[in-house]
Amino acid sequence: MSSISNLGYVVIGSRKIAEWRDFAVDILGLQVGRHDPGKLLALRMDDMQQRIVIEDGDEEDLRAAGWMFKTEHGLQAYVQRLREGGIEVQECSLEEAANRRVEKLYRCQDPNGYALEFYCGGYVAPSNQPFKSALLRGPGFRTGDLGIGHVLVRANDYAQSIDFYQNHLGLRLSDIIRGEVRPGYVAEAAFFHTAGGRHHSLATAAVNIPKVLGHLMVELYSLDDVGMAYDRCRVAGLHFARELGHHPNDQMTSFYVETPSGFSMEYGWGGLVVEDDNWTVKTYSQFSDWGHARPGQAAR
Repeated sequence: MSSISNLGYVVIGSRKIAEWRDFAVDILGLQVGRHDPGKLLALRMDDMQQRIVIEDGDEEDLRAAGWMFKTEHGLQAYVQRLREGGIEVQECSLEEAANRRVEKLYRCQDPNGYALEFYCGGYVAPSNQPFKSALLRGPGFRTGDLGIGHVLVRANDYAQSIDFYQNHLGLRLSDIIRGEVRPGYVAEAAFFHTAGGRHHSLATAAVNIPKVLGHLMVELYSLDDVGMAYDRCRVAGLHFARELGHHPNDQMTSFYVETPSGFSMEYGWGGLVVEDDNWTVKTYSQFSDWGHARPGQAAR
């Protein structure tokens, strides 16, 4: 059975493209791939031409998640399986594919209010234009077969979302966290991985948040780069959704900072890679085993 390799890109709809450029380049250490002021900002994390795309729009939220396949045959077999399962999948035009900087592109709607895009043939930047961050000290962002990171999306119907991601998209359950996030309030989230092996490329939870996207995570090879970015956020006076902390399930050390669009960016180091042959699904009772306190509150 063909399966998704990884989360290859995300697209955000925003009216704050200039603010996103300052945040992404001067705080996070990403590189501009292309920029059409007021219309589009494409950001690089590695040798691919674009990984995070900010398009002009009112959402201030996730517009699309792009899921990568290594071969066109695998992509087409996957699309056929989706259609046989009753999912309406559109083949995108050559112009749309070129705008995403991919060779072949399909799209369907996620039940939680954003587009799912499936592609192969992502465009690689010219060899004389290597990724180069003005800020990062270490080897850079941890991408490759693991993809760009992960998204946590709000589930309009938690049970339906889990069924959709597992039984239609074919994502694989990594684990579940069911824990008290504030006195008297217990939340639950499910975490899913792809063939690429990142502990989770997508998580979903029935949470009362105003946006589809709870957070987008990017991972660094160097813990020092995480610490220095944390300091840059403080100096810039940015709002932390969560202070530095550590997750028990994926072993990520990270912090969460508010983006110009209002959802959070998780910036982390040290995430686990899943090997399906020896992986055991577990349920955890806490979202963080240390840190990740909300500003002004004690860690739980």
